[in-house]
Amino acid sequence: MCDRHNKDGDCFEYVESGMPRVPMSCKINGEIVHKMVDPTMTLLQFLHKDMSLFGTKEGCGEGECGACTIKMNGRAVNSCLVLAAEAQGSEIITVEGLSKNGELSVLQKEFIKHDALQCGFCTPGMLMSARALLDKNNDPDLEEVKEAIAGNFCRCTGYFPIIDAILATAKKEREGSDHE
Repeated sequence: MCDRHNKDGDCFEYVESGMPRVPMSCKINGEIVHKMVDPTMTLLQFLHKDMSLFGTKEGCGEGECGACTIKMNGRAVNSCLVLAAEAQGSEIITVEGLSKNGELSVLQKEFIKHDALQCGFCTPGMLMSARALLDKNNDPDLEEVKEAIAGNFCRCTGYFPIIDAILATAKKEREGSDHE
């Protein structure tokens, strides 16, 4: 539970614009969603407020840190820079969508194994940038991994464990294995 609440007990305060709501339908983590959204609401705010998906973090709110990275139509995007209404018809995967039936994904397991998640704040965005890369390229080289996570800032790990985890995931997924 957060230590900062508004009068409704929510950790994330969102102020409505007063403009008429607009319809938005998309698929989030495999679930079809139909909502009426404030046209000024960001996708990040929508994920928090309307979907109660809190894994995606808000860092800078300006698209500079990568903490809010999600996959939208197969691409890594900063959800703080996309309006919720712009997600109309999109397929969105958040960090919550990586695990299946309560089982962590290979990528998540490799992040743990390689100590690639020290404070954890950047981890959801890193995971989503990595997943977007690996979904397009199952055999990335070091430079491609660096490029894929270039928009994600981490102050704890020095990036080496993160890169190692992504490369190890690529290898395991190519081999079709999930063993230690």
